[in-house]
Amino acid sequence: MALENGLPWVLDGIDLGDLLLEVGPGPGLATGILHRDHPRMVSVEIDGDLAIESKRRVREEVRVLRGDGTCLPFCEGAFSAAVCFTMLHHVPSQRLQDQLLREVHRVLQPGGVFAGSDSRWSRLFGLFHMFDTMVVVDPDGFGERLENVGFADVQVDKIDGAFRFRGTRVQ
Repeated sequence: MALENGLPWVLDGIDLGDLLLEVGPGPGLATGILHRDHPRMVSVEIDGDLAIESKRRVREEVRVLRGDGTCLPFCEGAFSAAVCFTMLHHVPSQRLQDQLLREVHRVLQPGGVFAGSDSRWSRLFGLFHMFDTMVVVDPDGFGERLENVGFADVQVDKIDGAFRFRGTRVQ
């Protein structure tokens, strides 16, 4: 699924509000697309080289920070929505993935939505990540993981080799 075509599927029907957080933008491909409709956004990327590349791609239009999604440097309730695209499998353990989910929940305002996507396991996906971190997220159990950290109205949908998810912070 091409990025330009995948974002509408992931974000279909979601109001991202006025201050968007993107976790794990990588080189900033989605960041540039998101910024067209969401001028107030912040991206947090753990990899220094990718953070630099992302910042170069979006220039001064988006605040790009080098940081860790498992320990976000923001106040509780700072963002109206948060997104992440095809990055959760790069978080090195399920425990750390769940910590990232807790942190995103913490920095969202009540009513804020967390939405994103990730790839499902396949041989090709495994080969592509042979020398890279790959802790595949099981979409069949991911909704429960989102609920366990406090998200409500959770939805997980699968398509081909990917899945999308969304949940809302209610309190």
